[in-house]
Amino acid sequence: MNIAKVIVDVPASAIDQTFDYLVPEKFKDIASVGMRVIVPFGPRKVMGFIVGERESSMISKLKPLHDILDLQPVLTKELLTLGKWLAEQTISLQITTFQAMLPQVLKATYKKELVRMAESPLSDELETFFAGRDVVAYEEFMASSIPYLRLSEAVQDGDVAIEYIVKSRITKKYQTMIKPKKELHELEEVHLDLAKNAKKQKQMLSFFIQYPEPIEKQRLLRQLKTTDHTIHALKKKGCLESYQIEVYRDPYQDREFPATEALPLTNQQAAAIKPMKEKVKNGEHDVFLLHGITGSGKTEIYLQVIQDVIAKGKEAIMLVPEISLTPQMVKRFKGRFGSNVAVMHSALSAGEKYDEWRRIYRKEVQVVVGARSAIFAPFENIGVIIIDEEHESTYKQEDHPRYHARDVAIYRGKAHQCPVILGSATPMLESYARARKGVYQLVTLNERTNKKELPPVEIIDMRKELHAGNRTMFSRALKQAIEQCLQKGEQMVLLLNRRGYSTFVMCRECGHVKECPHCDIALTFHKRHHKLKCHYCSYEEPMPVQCPECQSDSIRYFGTGTQRVEEALAQLIPEARVIRMDVDTTRRKGSHEKLLTQFANKQADILLGTQMIAKGLDFENVTLVGVLTADSMLHLPDFRSSEKTFQILTQVSGRAGRHELAGRVIVQAYTPEHYSIELASHYDYTAFYQKEMIMRKNFQYPPYFFLALITITHPNQVKVIQITQQIVNMLAKAVKRETIILGPTPSPIPRIKDRYRYQCMIKYRNEPDLRKYLHKIVDYFAEQIRKDGVFISIDLQPYHLM
Repeated sequence: MNIAKVIVDVPASAIDQTFDYLVPEKFKDIASVGMRVIVPFGPRKVMGFIVGERESSMISKLKPLHDILDLQPVLTKELLTLGKWLAEQTISLQITTFQAMLPQVLKATYKKELVRMAESPLSDELETFFAGRDVVAYEEFMASSIPYLRLSEAVQDGDVAIEYIVKSRITKKYQTMIKPKKELHELEEVHLDLAKNAKKQKQMLSFFIQYPEPIEKQRLLRQLKTTDHTIHALKKKGCLESYQIEVYRDPYQDREFPATEALPLTNQQAAAIKPMKEKVKNGEHDVFLLHGITGSGKTEIYLQVIQDVIAKGKEAIMLVPEISLTPQMVKRFKGRFGSNVAVMHSALSAGEKYDEWRRIYRKEVQVVVGARSAIFAPFENIGVIIIDEEHESTYKQEDHPRYHARDVAIYRGKAHQCPVILGSATPMLESYARARKGVYQLVTLNERTNKKELPPVEIIDMRKELHAGNRTMFSRALKQAIEQCLQKGEQMVLLLNRRGYSTFVMCRECGHVKECPHCDIALTFHKRHHKLKCHYCSYEEPMPVQCPECQSDSIRYFGTGTQRVEEALAQLIPEARVIRMDVDTTRRKGSHEKLLTQFANKQADILLGTQMIAKGLDFENVTLVGVLTADSMLHLPDFRSSEKTFQILTQVSGRAGRHELAGRVIVQAYTPEHYSIELASHYDYTAFYQKEMIMRKNFQYPPYFFLALITITHPNQVKVIQITQQIVNMLAKAVKRETIILGPTPSPIPRIKDRYRYQCMIKYRNEPDLRKYLHKIVDYFAEQIRKDGVFISIDLQPYHLM
């Protein structure tokens, strides 16, 4: 490569293009597309990606590359093409899409080391360079005159590794191994010649005469109760030698996963899996929507399709929502495919994520199970992509690049000519509409694998409870059901449906609500620290004793946080043992898993939590599910609120009676007549779909219309309104007559972190050039974005309208 085309890490739309750089002689043999480089850009040096090459350039005096950060490309050619497509689709910068595909460690500039891996001799230059050392700073190599090609070859042969120094408390990256350097008879001779007082050396030699295999150094020292000094002395005598082996930081290393076999399929499962296996066998792309009720055995279908993919020597990506990445899910995959699985999710440390990514990159695994970002796994021979719980809004990234994992999956599915499977008990309306139209293949499972009925759902009208004098947050029916469960020694799950509903503080005299001074939103009361906190900008203040407006002391907190429910349970049913799962109790690493294990081991009777407990959990002793405030989401300014309510109620109901014991579900609501609650109680997805589609059509929402949301923020309110108005005017001239533009209006939360927020919404059916217009708008305001701190955010698939 003579000239490299580089995308530089400068987040500005004017710079979102390739720049030519001369490849210096020392990098010519190793520079290739997909590597990260350091290049001079103006007065500074910045990181960039090589995205192409050319023989000559229009620019006469090219600057040379300053350094190459990788000796092998970190992005494949397919991922580079995908990044470019994604930037166009989401109106993002190419650099942000490339960064989104890599683990955190590769985004920052970490220090690097060279580690000698092999016992066998290296090339003369590298032998001289290492000079008997096992680890050398990378800077030292850069200062040497050794060609980069020599190092690149040694890395490819596995003789040398490049290590990023990640500040991580998890297992060491390397283990030092000790093994005999002489033949057995020579060791015996040395043993005889050793002085009588060299007891430890004699003991160590006896050990190696008996067990001449390599052994991990720390284990050897523990076993023989000795120190480094003994090893050092025997190394000097030429009896022993040491070398390093790499150890992955494996978050699951201390656990045994009992191997499992494929389960026999029901007739429904067999019919559902047949067309999927056909596509895998023939290497053809198609999108399947697997609509299966909770407990119908969707996971077994995924596992068996993946089995076929592995048998073909191909790779599989399995996405699950972050919330569902429970130990149970990991156990099912590790049990079936053993160490052939990499797991990627947010609870891993930076080092663990990097190691899992490298196992994929080095082709050491064929299956990756992970949350949203695992869709960018650097596989090169994908045989299937599966998205479980495809309706989950967490598959949509909320900051740049604003991609939806489903779109990326379908794009990669086409590139690799492999099937994409979307699974859910409550598919998104858009997906179900596509399946009904034949854009996707619809596959339905409407029976549970254990042939049991779904548990009956009882809806309790909380208004009637209030009229009957029951002022607690538990209806009489729910309280009675909890007591019956406790008597039988059965367990229950209580869901507090409180998305967008928090504990605020209000004065009962004048009605004043305490708000954040920087964001137009009520402060949330945290009982543990007795403080009011803002969940947007982290502002906090002590809980006031008096109302700041009217000085009355009747200031109280309202709303039902999980802590309040826990306290109320303790008063009402003191003998119940409760495990609470919410953002506060699952903050620490591993706490999520610890709490679920305690519940599985029957160390508690009630699992109380927010929507994180609604999915993917499977406990045989759970017979009762209670939902408090089922309708709290219905009152959010979001056209999907009915759909989200239906989904969460259906999902949580599926947690009861999954095994031998029969289950029941009690749902408490103040608007029990709402169709989403009514139809969820009958598990009637089809009726809900038909009813909701009429609403969507009447109010012109997806899937009948597409939406685009443009949000503008700035500390000056007048400026925000002016720019939003300008954007609306520019769009009105460009789009078709039937396209609707709403706004400018203040966002539902009009101010966050002292920045005012205005928005406009575009509703359209067919605007083939919309992305082009939006790119022009961003370019038009580029100067104000750069100089005045104006921020324009464009979301072409808005899920959160807040």
